[in-house]
Parts: sequence; C-alpha cells; structure tokens
Amino acid sequence: MDISLLIIMLSSAVLISYGFDLVSSRTKLPSVVLLLATGMLLRQATHYFGVNIPFVNVILPTLGTLGLILIVLEGGLDLELSRGKYRFVLRTLGAALLGILLSMFLIAGVFYLLLGEKFYNALVTATPFAIISSAVAIPSIRGIGEKSREFMVYESSLSDILGLMIFNILVLPSGSGWDSAILFFRSTFLIVLVSVVCCFVLLYLISRINHHVKYLPIISTLFIVYAVGKMYHLSSLLAILIFGLFLNNTELFVRGKLSTYLKNDLFEKELDQFKNLTAEGAFVIRTFFFLLFGYSTNISELTDVDAWIVSGLLVLAIIGTRYLSLRATFEGNLNPILYIAPRGLITVLLFMSIPPQYLVKGFREGILMITVIMTALVMMVAVMSHRDQKGPSKVL
Repeated sequence: MDISLLIIMLSSAVLISYGFDLVSSRTKLPSVVLLLATGMLLRQATHYFGVNIPFVNVILPTLGTLGLILIVLEGGLDLELSRGKYRFVLRTLGAALLGILLSMFLIAGVFYLLLGEKFYNALVTATPFAIISSAVAIPSIRGIGEKSREFMVYESSLSDILGLMIFNILVLPSGSGWDSAILFFRSTFLIVLVSVVCCFVLLYLISRINHHVKYLPIISTLFIVYAVGKMYHLSSLLAILIFGLFLNNTELFVRGKLSTYLKNDLFEKELDQFKNLTAEGAFVIRTFFFLLFGYSTNISELTDVDAWIVSGLLVLAIIGTRYLSLRATFEGNLNPILYIAPRGLITVLLFMSIPPQYLVKGFREGILMITVIMTALVMMVAVMSHRDQKGPSKVL
C-alpha cells in the first residue's frame, strides 16, 4: 500500500473519531457504537476491493492493552482523595465491587444453565461481562447531575481495576483456590511496594527534567512496569492507578521538606500537560481499537438469534444486579446511572485473554459484540431521556 494513502487513512480515522465524539456530545449516541459500525463497514469495503488489513489478531489486543493502561492512568489522574472524600470513595468502591460480584455470579449462572459448562469456567467467562467500561461511560455522562457524574467516574474507574484483579485471581496458574488467593495478596503487596517507589522516582523526574520531551518517556516507563508485572502475574494495572492517584493528590503524600525535592513551582502546569497528553493518547488508541474490533467482527455473527437472546439476558442481569448494588451504596434518584453500565474495551480485552481451558464451549462469538452494543444503546436512551430537575443526588 502506498505510504501517502496509509497516512491519509490513519489521519482520517482520527478525524472521523473526533467528529463522532462531537456528535456523541450532542446526540448522546455513544461514539463507540459509531466506531464499531464504521469498522464493520470498512471490512465490507476492503473485502469488495480485495484488500486485507494484516495482523489484526495481534494488533487488536496490543492496542487494547495500551489503551487500558492509558484509560486507567487517565482515571487515576481525575480522582481526588481529599479527607472529606474518604467516605465517598469507600462507597464507590463498594458499589464497584458489589456490582462486579453480583453480575459475575448471575451471568455465570446463565452460562452454566444454557451451556451446561463447569461453573468455574462459566465464572471466568462471565467476569469480563461484569465490568463497567470507564472508556465508554465517562465520555457519555457529561449531561447528568454533578454528584451522579462524580459517582460514575469513581465507580467505573474502580470497576476496571477490581474487575481485572478478580480476573487475574481466577486464571492464576496455581493448584487451588487458596493458593490463588495467597499468591494474589502477595503479588498485590509487591506491586503496591514497587508502585510507591516508582511514584517518587517519576515525580522527581517530572519536576526536574528540563528536556522538551519528558512525558512520553514516563508513559513508556509505565508501559514497561505493566508488562513486566504482567509477565510475573502481578496486578500491574494497580500500579498505573496508584501512579495516577499519586500525581493528582501529591499534597497528601508529599509534605514538608520532601516537597522541595519532588515538586517545583511549575508542577501544576506540567501536571495539566501530562493529563492532556494522556487523554489524547487514550483517545487515539481507543479510536483504532474499536475500529479494528468492528473490522474483525463477522457481520453474520450479528444475525444469530441465539446470540441476541443470550445478550438480552446478560443486559437484564447487568441492570438487575446494578440496581441492587446502587441501592446499597447510593441514595437518591437512580435514573440515569442505573442504566449507565456499558461494556467496552476492558470487556473485549479480557474476553480475548481467557485461557482456552476456561472458555465455555458453545459460546456464540456474536454475544460479545452484541452485548457491547446493547449496553451502549441502553446507556444512550437513559442519558437522552434524563432530565436533571430534581436536584443532584447524594451519596450515603
């Protein structure tokens, strides 16, 4: 393919995604749906002209992993941990954890009853479907009440982290459940310890590097930390979240004389630039991930009636368990956040990461795509029909 044509195609994809984002902010139609549809149309167009995009199966999970790292980092950079918010953070943590566990077991029950698979395998396969995608949820909640919006930012960000940690526990290569639990807590302690050291080192570099390129090397370092941790089956995404929280809440961790060595007068400005770079990087990677995911989908899979029925049951399970988790942690009007539970990048990425021995047999390929689309459309209808006239809700 001609290099100039390739540059035009890649640049056009970013511009189209930017246009979809603008359309989404006005119409509330999730940009992820538009990107998926564009990817599917692209597949038909390339098939018609006899063109094939190579290495999709390799590029897609790689983009998904990089996007997940940047999305979690972006989420951590948006979370504030002031003294008055500890109770609020615990409530959103409870909502995320309870929502994941309830969804996991109910969806696993659906797979177990419909497919007759081992319940443990059904539980592993159900885990990706139990996680709210912050990559889809956060851009779609601009028009709801401030308290509800803040709750969703924290809950969806924590859902990504907790869901990935639970998934890692379930697929750890160990002999028993207790062995997995012990290995998990040991690895979590180790990754927290490593994260704290990395946070201070990277903070020092941010405040001291005078070179005009300083943020990309830091992000690359985070990629390396994640990859090395993943190789040793550590909850390395937790390190990314800790770094984001650390940078956005340095006043809680860096005090006294220590602040003179690790911060300077330009730190706040540099932090804003780092946030912007992270947000734009996540946007670009998310764009190509969903385009390629749409491209990799066989349209014939979306005509499978059984896949639509199972996906419908999954959406009902997601909303039903979400109602219970929010009732336990959130006070006030549950509309529209009850229906803001989209599945997206992390769901696709984890599903693709399920070891073959744990994937339930007879699973319809179209279920994954249909569930992503259905949850996004449910969210769209809820946000579009919402009228924030009763005042902001409050967290218990």
